[in-house]
Formats: sequence, C-alpha cells, structure tokens
Amino acid sequence: MNLLKCLKDFPQLTIGDLTARLPIIQGGMGVGISLSGLASAVANEGGVGVISAAMIGNAEPDIAKDPTGAHIRALTREIRKAREMTKGILGVNVMVALSNFADMVSTSVREGVDVLFCGAGLPLDLPKYVTEGAKTKLVPIVSSGRAAVILCKKWLSRFNVLPDAFVVEGPKAGGHLGFKPEQVDDPAFALERIVPEVIEAVRPFEEQSGKRIPTIAAGGVYTGEDICRFLEMGAAGVQMGTRFVATVECDADEAFKQAYVQAKKEDIVIIQSPVGMPGRAVKGPFLDDVAQGNRKPRTCAYKCIVTCDHTKSPYCIAQALVNAMKGKLKHGFAFAGANAWRVDSIVTVRELVNQLRDDFMRFCGKKD
Repeated sequence: MNLLKCLKDFPQLTIGDLTARLPIIQGGMGVGISLSGLASAVANEGGVGVISAAMIGNAEPDIAKDPTGAHIRALTREIRKAREMTKGILGVNVMVALSNFADMVSTSVREGVDVLFCGAGLPLDLPKYVTEGAKTKLVPIVSSGRAAVILCKKWLSRFNVLPDAFVVEGPKAGGHLGFKPEQVDDPAFALERIVPEVIEAVRPFEEQSGKRIPTIAAGGVYTGEDICRFLEMGAAGVQMGTRFVATVECDADEAFKQAYVQAKKEDIVIIQSPVGMPGRAVKGPFLDDVAQGNRKPRTCAYKCIVTCDHTKSPYCIAQALVNAMKGKLKHGFAFAGANAWRVDSIVTVRELVNQLRDDFMRFCGKKD
C-alpha cells in the first residue's frame, strides 16, 4: 500500500537532526528577491525559508568602495532579522560561482544558519568552512547522479563527511541553469528522470555510512500534485522558487511580482547569460534591446561572478537584476521558472501553503 495515501497532512522533511513540518524548501532567489521577509514567512509556516547571498549587499551605501564588507554586513543583518521573525528553519543559498563564495559561506556558518544550499558549480571544498561545533547542514544543488557521486567521493576523501542532503534541480528552474542550451528541452534531462537517478547514485553511500541523505526535487515544481508526484518517486521533499515570488512577503518590488502575473507562456524565454550559462527569464524591453545589440557595459562595478568577463558581456547582469528587483524593468529583467506564466495573483505565504496542501491532499492523501 502507498503510505502517502494514508496521510492526513503534508509529510515532514528531515535533514539530519532538523525536521520541517512541510516537505517544502523555498528556493534561494538572488539579488534581493528572497531575503529575511520571505524566508521568515516560509519558516513560520513550517517550511525551510532561504535567504540568497547573491549580491545581497547591493543596497549598501559603500558597495562600490567596500564590496566585501558590504555583502558580509548585509548577509549578517538579513540572517539576524529573519531570526527575530521566526523560530523555524532558515537556510542560505550561496552560488559556487560567486567571487565572494568563501565570505558568504563563512558568514552563514558563523551566524548559525540551519542549512547551506550551494549550486551553480560543484562545492567541492564546502566542508572546510564548517567550524568545529557548527550544526549547519550542507546541501549541494546538483543536476545529475554523476555530480552527486563526485561530491560524495570528494567530501569523503578530503573531509570524511557526506552531504546532509541533495537538491536536484531540473531544467525548468528559473535563473541560471546547470544545463547546456540543447539539454533544456531534452526529455533525457527532465526532473522526472534525474531525481530517481540521484536517489540511486546516493544509495550506496547511505548504505556504507548508515547516514540518510535525502533527495529534494527542484525546478518546475508548481502544484500540490507535483509535490505528491515527486514524493511518490522517492524524493523527501521539494524546492519551490517561482510560487514564492508571487507572495506578499517576497522581498522584491511589486512590479517584479506583477511581471509574473502579467506574463504569457511565450514570454518565458531562455537567454544566454553574460556569466556563460543559459538562464530562464521573463521577456521584456531590456532583453529586446539586448537582442538588438543595444546594451554594453562600460565598467564592472560588482565583479560578482568569477566566470563573467565584462569586457565581452553585452550588459552587466548584476545591474540588470538589481534594477529588476527594484521594479525598474525597463532597465533589467526578472528571472523566472518555466511555470511563471501560470501565476495569476499575489497571495500570502500562508494562503499559498494552504493551496498547496489542499492540492496535495486531493492527489496524495485522504481527508477525514
């Protein structure tokens, strides 16, 4: 008998000694989209709320003179603000490709965040930043079973530890994607294919160590039915980003959120990011200008991504995303998941969670 059919509510998500009431992680969305406001709201509902460290200090007055200090100060403040607003589980997302990756990871561990999520590259040396006595869980974001195996082997050989969980991100995610452009629409790389692949790849390490390493499905998860489907597939939980943008508590400007509400299916496009990776975004006037060759950065004010060569870039992606977060969509664009066009209203985090729960129970459980 399928145990999910006996549920009266969402199952819990356990990562090490942490247990979330909801099997839902709110995806970390950079450049000011998921900060303390959104993360604390999700944590208060029983999920895992996540602050993104990417360009978190962009609003600091001394960002140009002291970017290192500005980002550390901003991340510290956002973590502490979130802690004041919730007793739930809080995480920080740090992209491996960030030029200040080490600073952001060290700051997160020092501030005692519950979980660190690291993607946009393989975090091969992540455990070295965890100080003695720290309880922060380490969760890499991968896109294949092969990547999961590489990380497990490297961490075992260098640090004698294993990841506490894996987030498996498929090609329907928003923002930068861990796939080649030709793989984005290839069924062989669909989330439904790679989740079981990662579960199987990790199983030998679980058996040898006696440690449970849960797999979390991400990228295109939109409804309670989707959550049900991936849990039945063996995932321990899901990560969702797009749905949480369209909430009252999301830290982005209202115009950013409305870009999702107003988007049509054909407006969700794949772009080639200046950092050398494909990305998914909402089409708008800024991207139209880029396509026509009308954008060119004169200088690099941020130096945020190690793979970005501003001398060859058609625009500064950091500035474009900062502008979008502030609602200046003529001068930037909104990253978004493949299902962003399905968003038709802005709701509270609590309303969204209740919608997802009701939908989940219709497909995956029995109500009294």
